[in-house]
Amino acid sequence: MVTAPLRSDAVRVRAPGKLNVYFEVGPLLDDGYHAVASAYQAVSLFEEVWAVAADDFRLEVTGSVDVSAVPLDDRNLALRAARILAQHTGYEGGVHLTVDKHVPVAGGMGGGSADAAAALVACDALWRTDVGSAELHRLAARLGADVPFALMGGTAVGLGRGDRLSPALATGRFEWVIALADGGLSTPAVYSELDRLRARAVSAGHPSTGAIPLDRISGARDDDADPAVGTGVLHALRAGDPEELAAHLHNDLQEATLSLRPELSDVLELGERSGALAGIVSGSGPTTAFLAEDLESALELQVTLSAAGYTALHAHGPVPGARLI
Repeated sequence: MVTAPLRSDAVRVRAPGKLNVYFEVGPLLDDGYHAVASAYQAVSLFEEVWAVAADDFRLEVTGSVDVSAVPLDDRNLALRAARILAQHTGYEGGVHLTVDKHVPVAGGMGGGSADAAAALVACDALWRTDVGSAELHRLAARLGADVPFALMGGTAVGLGRGDRLSPALATGRFEWVIALADGGLSTPAVYSELDRLRARAVSAGHPSTGAIPLDRISGARDDDADPAVGTGVLHALRAGDPEELAAHLHNDLQEATLSLRPELSDVLELGERSGALAGIVSGSGPTTAFLAEDLESALELQVTLSAAGYTALHAHGPVPGARLI
């Protein structure tokens, strides 16, 4: 049961989790990061954040997913978001945040980033700092590549480190089934594994292009080219065509995630055998996502995965970004 403050001065904000329906990763750069190209879609697994004015900064976390690994100190993105906004605006008070989580923790769906986006919107409203949308996005980018998208929502292309966002046209509604996995995965560990696999492939004379064969990758790039979202993905989103989108789903991190968690191959195979148009590792994993043809197909797949012992959730997208409710 949510222990959110039932006070008239509490501000409540909802922000969505995300799927990367296309994710291309460039080579390791000198600064230790990678350039990426992502097609994001916000989906209807939401985080909710309540904010109440206080003299200090404090965080409470509850939810329908396992929150035991969520930090309650300044490692938490929501708390950091509140502090950054206070510092930026000169606000001298604090805030008590209550986060109700429904996005898998460390699951590759941007739950922590959604918390941060919701905290920015909630604190801006609570403190009446009125910094404006553009400034909130600049502050969000300081917290991580996925936070600006959690503010924006909908469907977008992200370049650079994923935070240079451009809205992408998407029509219709896409139906997804999300399969949760036990435990989380460290995003830096997955990137490190991707670098290791690529280095091994190069030394063997077979450069790696990711988990999906080259002939299935729309807009496959040369090693020296900047990552780019395949035109096939953008066309499928614009057309609202799940079958076409399924043909272009791609995640460069999937190979590395399956290397670290090989048992995820079993759920991917089960989902695709059981009616999914396609399955993909969500972000850095270990959550997996399955695109269904329609709502009925999605609900049938959810039942099948649940009967096989997996925790399976139905979601749809695109949905709006962080909003006051």
